Amino acid sequence: QNNTQEETQKPEEIKTVTIKHELDETTLNVGPEKVMVFDYGVLDALDALEIDVIGLPKSNIPEYLNKYSDEKYADVGTLFEPNFEKIFEMKPDLIIISARQKDLYEEFKAIAPTVYVPLMGNDYMSSFKSNMSILAQIFGIEDKVDEKVSKIETAIKNLNGKVTASGKNALFIMANEGNLSAYGQDSRFGMLYDDFGFIPVDENIDASTHGNKISFEYIVEKNPDYIFVLDRGAVAKTSDNMSAEKLLDNDLMKTTSAYQNGNITYVDPHVWYVATGGINGTLTMVNEVEGSIK
Repeated sequence: QNNTQEETQKPEEIKTVTIKHELDETTLNVGPEKVMVFDYGVLDALDALEIDVIGLPKSNIPEYLNKYSDEKYADVGTLFEPNFEKIFEMKPDLIIISARQKDLYEEFKAIAPTVYVPLMGNDYMSSFKSNMSILAQIFGIEDKVDEKVSKIETAIKNLNGKVTASGKNALFIMANEGNLSAYGQDSRFGMLYDDFGFIPVDENIDASTHGNKISFEYIVEKNPDYIFVLDRGAVAKTSDNMSAEKLLDNDLMKTTSAYQNGNITYVDPHVWYVATGGINGTLTMVNEVEGSIK
């Protein structure tokens, strides 16, 4: 008889949570302690929420999250080639993966509970909020997450109000090894139009991951009010790569109104390209765009 009574009076019931994600339903204990993360946006969010990790791929850590290159964090492979042996040895309680590891889900899952949190640039805020809600449930920190998310929503609402009132259009381009690509509403940088409020200067840009190759003539012809430039070379750190600013410093560009009005903004490539979907990163994106508005 006594036994059953003791059972019911256990002080620490371990709570579990079941997370539904695109690949599966994953059940795990709330507040996992040994967390591995394969997405830098999620790493940014965990950092902002003061949740520590034990391992991550270290080859592309964005500069602003440099503290994670410290030796106390294990290097568990690359974004595309996880070191499963090492991951297995470290016995994580939770592994968080994103689009780059999607096809390896079963291999991760065989080691530890794994949750898939992709980020859709063409549906940025919904996808960001859904990911944050997953983190809130996993770690039992709903209030803390709500506070961060509503701060971001307010910032975006203010930004969108300003941009919409200005009625201005914009073009998002990426410079990479001397080539330029344009990204439209359905692309990974779609938040510039959908969430931040700019009118796309070209409605017909393909929704491909790599954007549409464009020329300087194209930019002159479209003549956007604002141009946002991501210098991918600055992330890839290839020494022979010409900087985007140098590339865009030419006579054709000088005829555009964006150039003449000082409305060309070089965004932080680590945030926009490597670590999208974080908490601090999303605020950085909002602030960069806000800072560009005249």
